[in-house]
Amino acid sequence: MSTFVINTVVTTPFEGQKLGTSGLRKRVKVFQQEHYTANFVQASLNAMPSPGKKGATLVVGGDGRYYTKEAAQIIIRVAAGNGVSKLIIGRNAILSTPAASNLIRKRHATGGFLLTASHNPGGPDNDFGIKFNVSNGGSAPEKVTDRIYELSKQIKEYHIAGLPEVDLSELGTKRYGEDFTIEVVDSVEDYVQLVKEIFDFELIKQFFQKNPDYKVLFDSLHGVTGPYVKKIFVEELGLPSTSIQNAIPLPDFGGSHPDPNLTYARSLVDRVEKENINFGAASDGDGDRNLIYGKSVFVNPSDSLAVITANAEIIPYFKRTGLKGVARSMPTSGAVDLVAKKKGIECFETPTGWKFFGNLMDAGRISICGEESFGTGSDHIREKDGIWAVLAWLNIIASANEKKPGTGIKEILLAHFNEYGRNFFARYDYEEVEEQQGNNVINHLTKLISTERDSFIGKTYGNFTVKDADNFEYHDPIDGSSSKKQGIRIFFEDGSRIVSRLSGTGSHGATVRLYVEKYSKDPLEYEADTQKALKPLIDVALEISQIPAFTGRNEPTVIT
Repeated sequence: MSTFVINTVVTTPFEGQKLGTSGLRKRVKVFQQEHYTANFVQASLNAMPSPGKKGATLVVGGDGRYYTKEAAQIIIRVAAGNGVSKLIIGRNAILSTPAASNLIRKRHATGGFLLTASHNPGGPDNDFGIKFNVSNGGSAPEKVTDRIYELSKQIKEYHIAGLPEVDLSELGTKRYGEDFTIEVVDSVEDYVQLVKEIFDFELIKQFFQKNPDYKVLFDSLHGVTGPYVKKIFVEELGLPSTSIQNAIPLPDFGGSHPDPNLTYARSLVDRVEKENINFGAASDGDGDRNLIYGKSVFVNPSDSLAVITANAEIIPYFKRTGLKGVARSMPTSGAVDLVAKKKGIECFETPTGWKFFGNLMDAGRISICGEESFGTGSDHIREKDGIWAVLAWLNIIASANEKKPGTGIKEILLAHFNEYGRNFFARYDYEEVEEQQGNNVINHLTKLISTERDSFIGKTYGNFTVKDADNFEYHDPIDGSSSKKQGIRIFFEDGSRIVSRLSGTGSHGATVRLYVEKYSKDPLEYEADTQKALKPLIDVALEISQIPAFTGRNEPTVIT
């Protein structure tokens, strides 16, 4: 046991330490500025909900991106300097976001610091991020993040312990002084135990044994899930090691963009098509997002949420807990709404940001939730969970093959569409446009639905007539809080809609997102190409939003 002194360092505020939908994200060089990271950690500790930082237990870990190790050491010293009692840290400061959420809940921690910028690129010239989670394991609610921001603007000093660098590669517990303890834990063990309690591993394993030619490929995109995937899919479920790729976490994600969509997970998509792989999957940098892709079939995240909800009773966890209700972010398609209606359960529409699901979960109102941005999860933790979604699909496929051998991703999707109809859905991302350009898009749309509303409502564009429009506002049914201006929604007479909003997950410039959705009950359309089916509506969306004119971009960066 070693003692340490506590130093009070005089500092001044940094502009812009305002948290987005998932924490503070900036370029690495911003975080590397002297005092910058310590300032933010101090403001977060000061903003902690009751009982506060004194005597607190906090979980620390991240996706292993560049600057993770340095940031972890700063958190250790500032936490010790502020009277935090214990830190539970993943080995080498590595923890997937779902694993961190599970640890906070399992260990009854006061909260935690997650060192991640999720699906954003990593490396010395790219992004870093810090997110503060509260005791339920989820992202801090807006009242806490707003408090962090206000304190960051007023900060004059921070308290930091004079500790030497802590070895985070060695498992075990060490005490420093009388009241400060650091426990370094296996990053994978507790999470694997959790998912084995949720899914029917024996059924999935038997399916693979009965179908040795069934090919699986999981791409971790050199993010945090590599060790988790190796343990679960190779060691537990018995798949060959060739079933995983890019499974070594790297500080720069191998120079790639760790976002599991059709653009950035192209290597996976190409291999699935070329090698006739039955089931492909990918996860992002911190492991909370997922992509499901089979030979010639892409599972839209909105459809994935609906399919998992429709088949929830197959999964042991929901057999035990029952299916309480579901929720989706506002831009996500209404596919899950149709499932909820048929099942007679509640369905909530929330703003983008997983934290909005937390209150509903804690109140026992929802079991499953998801976002169109490749995030799906349940109330087993308070974060979205990429591996959870992949295992859910494998559990559903294994069960379906008990009744009808040969059932795969495509067959499950078509069966779902035949029962509920199909919500054609696409998202256009215009990444890193100038901030003013992004604001101009939203200001233009705001004008259409407000001061020009009388002439806009009822106007016809092509075959689409505007029925209604608004700027989405959410009233939390649990705590009564309101979140305004969450996205421009435009509804058409035929039930189609378009949505536009600025994303809060980037670190530089602005990302304009455009969402289009059309519902069909025509079986002849169920296998249609999404982009072709939506083209008339996409053309109208671009005409109304004027995105090309305002941004100078004739094509989006990413289409999903």
